[in-house]
Amino acid sequence: MPHIRLDKVTMKYGDITAVRDIDLDIRDGEYVTILGPSGCGKTTLIKVVAGILRPTGGRIYIDGMDVTDVPLEDRDTGYVFQNIALFPHMTIRENAEYGPKVHSVEEGQVKESAEEYLRLVNILDKAGHLPDELSGGDQQKAALARALASGSKILMLDEPLSALDARVRMELRYEIRRIVKRLGITVLHVTHDQEEAMSVSDRIILMRKGKIFETGTPLEMYRSPKSIFAAYFIGETNLMECTVDSKRKGGGVILRLRNDVLINVSKSRANVGEIAILSVRPEHVYTATDGLKARVRDVVYMGTYWRVRTEAESQDYVDYNIPADYELPEIGSEVFLVFNKKASRVFKRPKEGLTEAIRLE
Repeated sequence: MPHIRLDKVTMKYGDITAVRDIDLDIRDGEYVTILGPSGCGKTTLIKVVAGILRPTGGRIYIDGMDVTDVPLEDRDTGYVFQNIALFPHMTIRENAEYGPKVHSVEEGQVKESAEEYLRLVNILDKAGHLPDELSGGDQQKAALARALASGSKILMLDEPLSALDARVRMELRYEIRRIVKRLGITVLHVTHDQEEAMSVSDRIILMRKGKIFETGTPLEMYRSPKSIFAAYFIGETNLMECTVDSKRKGGGVILRLRNDVLINVSKSRANVGEIAILSVRPEHVYTATDGLKARVRDVVYMGTYWRVRTEAESQDYVDYNIPADYELPEIGSEVFLVFNKKASRVFKRPKEGLTEAIRLE
């Protein structure tokens, strides 16, 4: 199984640097997702790794071999595009047979390989259909089968599910992970969908402004983000500016919010007296008989739970969740909020300010 290494990879378009000094190792059989907002350089990066684009700087290695100047067709990679790129005049079977034929596989093995992967993605019964006779989900399954049938041990997925309906996306992402893990394939998957990245990845690469901003497992990125941007972009969080008032024995800290409101949370790297940012996710905010006083401003039904938006006495908007079958608070009513201390994160205030630190573009 292939190991991929990027060494200072850079891609420029004139005066615009889309990807800057990327160092990255992808282990054999690892499922890595490149996540980030639109324009962060993630699609450019995967095209450079695949060989669709040649980097303007740096080197790319696959299994220790420098492939920077090797064209796409000679890199032994399968590529699935955002816009389903099947040959419209060929049947699904003929599409799946295309890769093996290009690689001069014997005729008997071509048919066998195509059928194997069409069966694996559960569309062998539609092998005689043309692409436009299939649903969007089945077309993307066919594109996946075509990529796998080529015999590649590296699979590149460029926003493969973004054009599909929500339910189809959810089903297909689990199917893709199941298949590639069964085959032991190394995967590089690009998406802007945080939920998609969380559900399929062994590791997430978070990009911002052409650089790798943070990396980690889905659990690490959600529970223990190292930056305010990661906390903000992956999942949802309440962000509150505060000052570290004092530190307690055992590592806890007292934070002073606006209007001199004091709250007790977990440890912080910020020093006493420093301005900091408190991050706490809505599922870690609870109501109690005492705590941060707030007034209910809105209630939104989210399916399995209600999202309650409040305006706290600290002048912060704080969201929390309650189960769908619980009694709802009235708009304008007063509540008291407490935070899960262990799940709260306290970051040093970024030099550029909070607004700039979480800006998506």
